[in-house]
Amino acid sequence: MLSSLRSPLLRSPATRCMSSYVKSEESFNEVLDWFKQHRATAVLRTPTSSACPKAMSAAIEGGFKICEFTLTTPDALLHMSDFKKEKKYDGQVKFGMGTVMNTRDCEMAVDAGAEFIISPIMIPEVITWCASNKIPCLPGCHTPTEAYNAYLLGAPVQKIFPGVAGNHMWMKAVSAALPMLRLNPTSGVGLENAGDFLDNGCVGVGLVAPLFDPVMVQEENWEGIKANAEVVMKGVKACGPYIEK
Repeated sequence: MLSSLRSPLLRSPATRCMSSYVKSEESFNEVLDWFKQHRATAVLRTPTSSACPKAMSAAIEGGFKICEFTLTTPDALLHMSDFKKEKKYDGQVKFGMGTVMNTRDCEMAVDAGAEFIISPIMIPEVITWCASNKIPCLPGCHTPTEAYNAYLLGAPVQKIFPGVAGNHMWMKAVSAALPMLRLNPTSGVGLENAGDFLDNGCVGVGLVAPLFDPVMVQEENWEGIKANAEVVMKGVKACGPYIEK
């Protein structure tokens, strides 16, 4: 089903075979430092291709510095590639791809310019591929065991998805017991409570529907999405950068 929503490869198979996906240790650390500094990710899914760039632009105008396109969005690869080519975002915004389910998805995402990879569930082959190529990976985890196993496989940040009972207090308990983890919840985080998660052990948060309100997207209310972003980022900035345990 997902294949029908994805754009064609941005490189031919022959070109891809000749290219290397290995990044430098410096670029790997730069992305992780960016997450620690800016701490909030705009996670975008839109039902139409035309809404995608407009919605993401609104989030960036509202202050987001970390942006995740998702492969469930029509033409997501092409849209992210276009954003990466914009000089005004160079050094100002980091872009990644979500809903990555296998290594082929990883390759297409990196070909399109993804600087980090995110999955909705813990997929070992995706984590190890990213680790071997020095590309930050945030796999979806739902339990402390899953998050720890993702860490052991090489995931430097663990996406907590979907939301868990206890919300930010769950994050506080897990991060206290397992201080090697870097938790990044992307469900249960709203416009007003991002700071609660960041102040209780999370390295960052992801905003999906609360930021990109489906009604606002349908009505093309880009100013409303920008205003949502401003509310979130005000709370995030008040928390300051992530401090290593």
